[in-house]
Amino acid sequence: MADAAADPVDSVDTFIGTKDEGNTFPGAAVPFGMVQSSPIGSHYAGYHYDDPLIRGFGHFFLSGAGCWEQGGLVSVLPTTALPSSFDHRRYAVGYTHAGEVGSPGYYRVRLNSGVLVETTATLRTGVERYAFPPGAKAHVLVNVGQANDKEPVSGSAIRVVDDRTLAGTVTAQAFCGGKPYTTYFTTTFDRPFARTGNWGGASGGSGLRGQWVSFDGDAPVTAATALSHVDADGATRNLAEARGVPFDHLRDAARSAWRRELGSVEVAATGADRTVFYTALYHVLLQPLTGNDVDGRYRGFDGRVHRADGWTYYEYFSLWDTYRAQNPLLALLRPERARDVARSLLAVHEQGGWLPRWAYANQETNTMTGDPVTPFLVDLWRFGALEGFEEQAYRALWQNVSSVPPASSPFEGRSGNPSYLAAGFVQYDKDFPKKGQDVDPRHGASATLEYGLADGALAIMARALGHAADAEVLRVRASNHRKLWDATVTDRGFTGFHRPRLAGGGWLSPYTPQGPEGFHEGTAWQYQWLTQHDVPGLVERLGGRERALARLDDFFAYPDLVADPAKAVREKWVVGPYDYYNQFRYNPNNEPDLHAPWMYTLIGQPWKTSAVVRAAQTLFVAGPGGVTGNDDLGQMSAWYVFSALGLYPVVPGSGEFVLHAPRFPEAVVHQENGRDVVITAPGAVPSSVQYVESLSLDGVPHEDVVVSWETLRNGTKLEHTLTTDPARATWGVPRG
Repeated sequence: MADAAADPVDSVDTFIGTKDEGNTFPGAAVPFGMVQSSPIGSHYAGYHYDDPLIRGFGHFFLSGAGCWEQGGLVSVLPTTALPSSFDHRRYAVGYTHAGEVGSPGYYRVRLNSGVLVETTATLRTGVERYAFPPGAKAHVLVNVGQANDKEPVSGSAIRVVDDRTLAGTVTAQAFCGGKPYTTYFTTTFDRPFARTGNWGGASGGSGLRGQWVSFDGDAPVTAATALSHVDADGATRNLAEARGVPFDHLRDAARSAWRRELGSVEVAATGADRTVFYTALYHVLLQPLTGNDVDGRYRGFDGRVHRADGWTYYEYFSLWDTYRAQNPLLALLRPERARDVARSLLAVHEQGGWLPRWAYANQETNTMTGDPVTPFLVDLWRFGALEGFEEQAYRALWQNVSSVPPASSPFEGRSGNPSYLAAGFVQYDKDFPKKGQDVDPRHGASATLEYGLADGALAIMARALGHAADAEVLRVRASNHRKLWDATVTDRGFTGFHRPRLAGGGWLSPYTPQGPEGFHEGTAWQYQWLTQHDVPGLVERLGGRERALARLDDFFAYPDLVADPAKAVREKWVVGPYDYYNQFRYNPNNEPDLHAPWMYTLIGQPWKTSAVVRAAQTLFVAGPGGVTGNDDLGQMSAWYVFSALGLYPVVPGSGEFVLHAPRFPEAVVHQENGRDVVITAPGAVPSSVQYVESLSLDGVPHEDVVVSWETLRNGTKLEHTLTTDPARATWGVPRG
């Protein structure tokens, strides 16, 4: 394969996504690491490429998250003089992009003070090496009272352990308005500090607080910081991963870890195409984050300390985002990790009493709506990651879809279930009381559609496990999207749209399908396609196949798209990362309609899926603004990886991937079981709109538009013949 010998680590650019609200971070991390080391600027996600100043180097970050309160804990900054103010907004220092390096497991930047900063990481530590200018004084500020912008720190403590070590705590607010939680840290230096001082006191509530340390001479200083959610001993034990190990060895180990992970997929790509692909794969493999300390202990959702014995407990689950593509991709590439991910969610249920929606550290933030945990876990079951835990998972999922958490529970659950189970829809009630960030009835229409999708997925699992009566109940409920269909609503020449219903069953009025009422981060135009599990039901309501396809053409601005793909997606589709409402076109920046390109295939025009996907891929570029919208813990990047390979998981629970034209002439997925998936498309040109003319599976013509997970897991070869002529793109087109 062309470029097969190229190191995928060298193909990653961690600056991709650090502009235009991609909210990624450029600093050092290892795959699924608990701790990172990355620069902090004035943006709430940490670093923004256009920021002129660096406030410090923090040790906890989420990749691509959208809410304000996130990370940047235990910020350290090397200086050549002690500042007059210990507010990091005052002592922040300029830097230059010249010579700045962002790659897997390694980051480097030169500050305007002349200090060269390099960072790397282990699974549970972030490590920095500071090279001071000749003759300069060497100081390091360790700030525990401040973090990323808009991340409130409500309490902190710091103490001197010995002449190389500091330790303490930071109590910060969880993501999206969550509750405060405490992180323990230990920071050690590779040489003793000669002097030290404190600002803000040894401990206390909110306010400026930290410790400065000064070193004799101008020799380089290496600092390693370990974190723990368990206790101070946990942080100290975690520090063993880096204590006494030379920086260069740690950097090389981090790069080796990334080489193993990124090497799970080989693609015949060069230049910017290769960079975009491997950076997307890199972003996918950053999360979820390892949650247990080196001794297996972790803090559970009951607030108690538990131990993961022989497995890894994971944290930070953005389920509304990642159930769509990041979770299936992880299950395909790394099934052993996927098994531990599934087990982690079951531990949340065991210890917290309910399944989560957006799990941050050891708490539920109740962020976003619908029922994402059901398709997430059902897919893991379908991909074999719940073997031995099937019934336990099913009981937890049945509880989730059939009831509501008690008022005393911090979990919101499917808060729309009383209405949904009784009448078949979640009522729209913009004043419905909530426990956290979001609640389903405030977005009743989209919640109904998401519940139906989840019920359809769980019906598959229930039937396979022998719960026939449950399966039938769920099968019927999966069609509840039909109860929101109002055949009298018209917009843009099309008749019939999903419409929010009120508690008594009446329609919301006034109403427009382009408006915000009843839909979460989207409109009826975008959410109408969240019925991929019931395509016949949707097509019937849209007025038949031809009218359904005409609506898709309008939704994607298809004539403009095939004429000039790059222009159309930037002028006709939704452009802004937060332009959720007053829209009637495809939104490539957010999750609700990411699967919509494949609806063309499911309705009977698969060549149009290939055209739309190629057009959407032009939005992913090799530059800081190269991610569409928030990357959302790898979800948008997973969309790109799947789309580039030529397959996508459209229907949760089905175990099927819908096929389309691959982006590259050849790709190989190296599975953990040693059986490769080989995908070929001779003549594939990423810059051109191409369609599938024919396709063979292991040498046999394959007219089916899907391939099963079982086929992929057993190893297979998909061979495509591509064409630029849509008239020749007859593969997968229904006959008769």
